[in-house]
Amino acid sequence: MKKRIFSIVAIVAISLTTVMAQKSIRLGYIDMEYILQNVPEYQEANQQLENRVQEWKAEAEAKLRKVAEMRTRLDNERPLLTKELIEEREEEISYMEQQALEYQQNRFGPNGDYMIQKKQLVRPIQDQVFTAVQQIAENRNLDFVFDRTSDIGMIYADKQYDVSELVLRTIKRTANRQQLETKEEISEMEQAEERTPEQEDAIEEREKLVEEKKNEREAYIEAKKRERDSIRAAKQKEFEERRQKILAERERKRDSILKAREKKNDTIN
Repeated sequence: MKKRIFSIVAIVAISLTTVMAQKSIRLGYIDMEYILQNVPEYQEANQQLENRVQEWKAEAEAKLRKVAEMRTRLDNERPLLTKELIEEREEEISYMEQQALEYQQNRFGPNGDYMIQKKQLVRPIQDQVFTAVQQIAENRNLDFVFDRTSDIGMIYADKQYDVSELVLRTIKRTANRQQLETKEEISEMEQAEERTPEQEDAIEEREKLVEEKKNEREAYIEAKKRERDSIRAAKQKEFEERRQKILAERERKRDSILKAREKKNDTIN
């Protein structure tokens, strides 16, 4: 799968190179290190960080020095100590050494305090640089801008050279082609592959409108259904209330007749 994606990207890259060869490309570059060296705010904050780094280094060296002193003392006293005491001291030295190494890692490791604070220090300047580069590139009609001192490389590119969507569509088409079985399906896929991005966008827009109309129609039908159900429920409720009222009236009349008969019988008796 990865090889197929790389092949697709390579094909698109070749296509982009062909387009670029037909047009005069305007390039620019910056020197981020030079910019940082000439920003007073960065230099001041960087000096504060360097002072902190020196403190971290001194503390790390002190921890390692203490471990070395403990190891030397143990070597000198080893003949006078029992096996149990030697093992106890060795465990203590091992623990202290581990703590010292962890301190170094937490301060100077890839995810340590130094790297984190260095990134936090540079990020605001980088944001300002990227904003300035974008403005300058647009004003001077530059197509690409690179940073010659950074691993990032390209920091600005004109949107017209962005083929990400084209790569994505090509990958999807390749995946879909593998699932095709009939000649009709393959023919439809080949026609789709010949369409330009603009044609694809137009088709997607039409499909989107059709889907929206379908959703509106379904929503209208559902609303009408709820309205009918509401009217039916109201009528059913009204019918039940009227029925209960009639039954109650009949029950009242029946009770009245029974009471009259009982009263009459009592009078005769």
